[in-house]
Amino acid sequence: MAKQDFIPVILGTDVNAYGMARSFHMAYGTESRCVGQGKLFMTDQSSFITIKVIENFMEPTIFLQGLIDYAKELTQEATKLILVASSDGYAELAIRHKEQLSEYYEMPFVNEKWIDELLYKDRFYDLCEKYGLDYPATYIVSKEQHTNVELPFDYPIALKPADSVAYLEAEFEGKQKAYIIKDQATFEQTLQNIYNSTYTGKMIVQDFIPGDDSNMRVLNAYCGRDGKVRMMCLGRPLLEDCTPSLIGNYVAIVNEYNEDIYKQFQQFLENIGYTGFANFDMKYDARDGKYKVFEINLRQGRSSFFTTGSGYNIAQYAAEDLVYGKKEPVVYAKTEHLWLGVPKEVALNYTEDQEAVEYMRKLIAENRYCTTLNYDQDKSIKRSWNVRKYYKNYEERYEKYFTKKGDK
Repeated sequence: MAKQDFIPVILGTDVNAYGMARSFHMAYGTESRCVGQGKLFMTDQSSFITIKVIENFMEPTIFLQGLIDYAKELTQEATKLILVASSDGYAELAIRHKEQLSEYYEMPFVNEKWIDELLYKDRFYDLCEKYGLDYPATYIVSKEQHTNVELPFDYPIALKPADSVAYLEAEFEGKQKAYIIKDQATFEQTLQNIYNSTYTGKMIVQDFIPGDDSNMRVLNAYCGRDGKVRMMCLGRPLLEDCTPSLIGNYVAIVNEYNEDIYKQFQQFLENIGYTGFANFDMKYDARDGKYKVFEINLRQGRSSFFTTGSGYNIAQYAAEDLVYGKKEPVVYAKTEHLWLGVPKEVALNYTEDQEAVEYMRKLIAENRYCTTLNYDQDKSIKRSWNVRKYYKNYEERYEKYFTKKGDK
């Protein structure tokens, strides 16, 4: 039996993992293997995904050996293996073991020498300063100096961890992925709660850029193994997840074309010799007319299927580079399309920008929209029921947690 050209091996079993597996399937009809510590419904019961569960997979030695052993099995079936990460934790582990894993996998990741400069937000802002990317006014707080902090800007402020991977492991009352804080007392109490937990890293305090979710922008990019950008796709989020543990995740995105942003971030990525998937979050600041970047994720974004759904298959760019060695000129995505991570009614009811609501209605009426998990070629009864239940659950979440941002 002839070997297939490649098999995607995706780290994780969540919605991002499914989006990447679906992208590979749409482009090549290929089946993916998802590897994780457990099964999640997003990838379970899929007709083109096989899940491999490895206990304690996030433990570095188990992670490395588990992937090497699995690669030796899969090389019986395929000429090449492409390793993809669906979360920050998996991306960090893959990059820190890139030298050992590169013997077995094609790896669309940045080189290890860059990881600490990009992963930790305070160091990332130093790079932004060096290469001319705008970012919000920022103040760094450490565990050693987190009391009686005097900020150089006014409230409201945004607060988030510098080390999002370590923060993910911490548990404490009132934990959120990120915070919007309106006064000093709440700020001090939040810091106290965080540093009473296992988290010991720095916290990033930033001037809150006014405006609702429609002022955000998200940029997905793929950079070839030669360090040249192959594709960039810019999205305008219209609504964010309101679930406390998922704040900052987008649930409605329309594509947007902005050549200035494309050129600026292409230059940044190529200047540092970036390779693989990259994902940037930024926000438009009407006070000075600038787009200010918050962070870079060293992987495709959780909502990156908006790129594939709008006609720019994010997985295909990786495969054409890593498997087939093609060196195509950069593509700047330009299309009109809506991606949804919640039911249509939720997006239309809770998006604050009314012009954006009307634009969404137009795209929905023209059938120019998609979701990640609803795929015509993956319709088992159990999976379809779980997907429907997942999206339906968002109606209750928004009733319970949603608060307006436009008046902040």
